Amino acid sequence: MNTEVEVDPYELLDIKVESTEQEIRTAYRKRSLKVHPDRNPNNADAARKFHELNQAYELLLDPLRRLALDAKLRLKQARAERFKSYDNKRKNMVEELEAREQEFKKARVTKQKEELQRWHEAEEIKDQGRRLREEKEREFRQREEEKRRAAEEAHEDELAAPSLNPLDTTVRLKYNLQSHPKLTTADAVTKVMATFGPTDVDSIVLSLKPPKKAPNKPAKFGTALVPFKQIGDAFAAVCASGSPERGLEGIEVGWVGGQEPPILVWLKKMGKLGTPPPPPPTFSKQSSTASTERAELPQVPSTQNASQAEKERLEREIREQEAED
Repeated sequence: MNTEVEVDPYELLDIKVESTEQEIRTAYRKRSLKVHPDRNPNNADAARKFHELNQAYELLLDPLRRLALDAKLRLKQARAERFKSYDNKRKNMVEELEAREQEFKKARVTKQKEELQRWHEAEEIKDQGRRLREEKEREFRQREEEKRRAAEEAHEDELAAPSLNPLDTTVRLKYNLQSHPKLTTADAVTKVMATFGPTDVDSIVLSLKPPKKAPNKPAKFGTALVPFKQIGDAFAAVCASGSPERGLEGIEVGWVGGQEPPILVWLKKMGKLGTPPPPPPTFSKQSSTASTERAELPQVPSTQNASQAEKERLEREIREQEAED
């Protein structure tokens, strides 16, 4: 029970301040029988009164708490006796001073609380700033790491050779049949291109284009798709397009896809792609059927022979292009 009670524990037990412990116990038993809730079922305050009685009983049986209570009661009694001798004006003065003192203490406590609150707020702002700075630094490091990885991946992609497409070794020949009347068979085309390297004779696609206004007349132009065994041989043939020295006068040689294969673009970028050597001053019968001149290319694996379906697709592309022309 708190010592700041409004009801005097001695008054609750109806005993004197000088009462012994035995007198306190006896008074408690008598008083508890009167206020016990079981004996007062219709009294709503019975439980509260019984609880207050127990609190007072426990306090008075505790020597230390009883000493504190007695001291407070004596102080209260002395104060009451002292106030009896004061006139009303002096009472008001004392009460005013005490009120001011209480107000000052209250203001000081409030100020301390406000200062503590402001300190906590300032610390929280500092923590937020530190967390924000750390987050920004972490995001910056993450962006830099992503840039570094992206640069490394891009560099690795640049160093990695692209895969070889099955058509990367295939070139397209366009020529006038009046200038080259013998280029009407795959064997004839193979013979012309043999100076650059071996070709896949079985996969050569040949198309002879008749005049548009006279479709029944003999063809005037020919188109051939020639797959080489090595991309370096195909590159040499494209570089020698229309060259009389290489036997390609009047024959236009280009890539079947219309642009250089990615592998050649990569080789040029990496500085590994040379230029085809100049043609030899003379040719022998034996050299005309062999690959005597090659482009200075790194060895690139050759692709497999084109399938029948691929060959048919190339033929359709030639026909569609000729129809557009």
